[in-house]
Amino acid sequence: MMLLVILFILFIVVGVPISFGVGLTSLAGIAMLERVPIVTVYAKMFNGLNSFVLLAVPLFILCANLMNRGNISNKLINFSVALVGHFRGGLALANVVVSMIFGGISGSSQADTAGIGKVLIPAMIEEGYDEETSVGVTAASSTLGSIIPPSILMVIYSGMASVSVGALFLCGIVPGILLGLSQMLMVMIIGKKRNFPKSPRVPIKEILRLLWDTLPALLTPIIIIGGTVGGVFTATEAAAIASLYSLLVGMFIYRTIKPRDLWDIFKETLELSCLSLFAVATACALGELMSYYQIHRIAEQFFSSLSIGAIPFTLLLIAFFLFLGTFMDGGPAIILFTPILLPSAINVGLDPIYLGLVFVMTMAMGLVTPPYGVCLMLASKISNIPMERAFKGVIPYLGISVLTLIIMVFFPDIIMGIPKALAPQLFI
Repeated sequence: MMLLVILFILFIVVGVPISFGVGLTSLAGIAMLERVPIVTVYAKMFNGLNSFVLLAVPLFILCANLMNRGNISNKLINFSVALVGHFRGGLALANVVVSMIFGGISGSSQADTAGIGKVLIPAMIEEGYDEETSVGVTAASSTLGSIIPPSILMVIYSGMASVSVGALFLCGIVPGILLGLSQMLMVMIIGKKRNFPKSPRVPIKEILRLLWDTLPALLTPIIIIGGTVGGVFTATEAAAIASLYSLLVGMFIYRTIKPRDLWDIFKETLELSCLSLFAVATACALGELMSYYQIHRIAEQFFSSLSIGAIPFTLLLIAFFLFLGTFMDGGPAIILFTPILLPSAINVGLDPIYLGLVFVMTMAMGLVTPPYGVCLMLASKISNIPMERAFKGVIPYLGISVLTLIIMVFFPDIIMGIPKALAPQLFI
């Protein structure tokens, strides 16, 4: 087993993509087991993707691409700027607000960074913000796309832990909003020190006009969350309906999507989906290998020997997930470690849904921590600055997000209280 760990670390060091490193490690590990045929790797990769729940992943990516291609993200940006642009650091505040809204539509942090970043990073630099701040706010706020429902990571976790995705979606609303507000607070603090620019106040009449203009897009999260929580349709069906709705809005209401655009949209969706789902497939193969070595039992024995309560256990998990997020995407990490950590979490009294939220929230922050940090990488490419400089801009917003998460650990009712009161049937 130690040889496989060394092999995996070697792949990371030499720059092999994580999904290929996981797949090659799985292949080597299965080949070392005499009684297990090598075809097991391919079978587990196929079976891992043979899931109705995982069909939501490409559909949510399609929804996000339709939103971006249909210039719907631009309308959300204009509305957000009108709401908060008159405050000190208004464009940075709008960056966070639009990420909160877009996160409720796409379920993808990467789509948020690409779609919103292409517009707001150049706009912030042109308005006088330094490049580190422009990239830092964009990358850090894009992590909200993985937390505020719908969330692709929540869909994957619900499949692995056999919990209600509707309950996860409902529980993700409050922490997502709190994390967004904490980032806005940091923008205000830094903005006052550095004298960030602000825009003229927009009249109420113009705000209402922009609200009316963006209303079709703002209905998307209501359809997704309301339908899923209400039991009208599953998360996968919600993703399909949201994609169809986004297509109709872009083609017939905003008229920004033409039939000739569909090929490029579908092609881009396939490319992004292949990246995500191949990582999920190889993680399933590695999970099978780990089961042969009884890793879940070793982990359970380790945590049982610590004799710690729920709060120390959760803090330990957060530290582990933050480390894990520096070199691994959230989807594969959830597939690999949910079966290992879930029994121990239940033993110390953690709700599986609460564990899923902690998992998703912490791994989302890994999207802006190098060397993996895919959202940080995308944002730095948009601004043409090195990831090292970009990470300096992320640190304040990432720091306050981690602090907010730790506060939630000590007061778990902040996360679970309201959802349980609103929909107790989902938590039975």
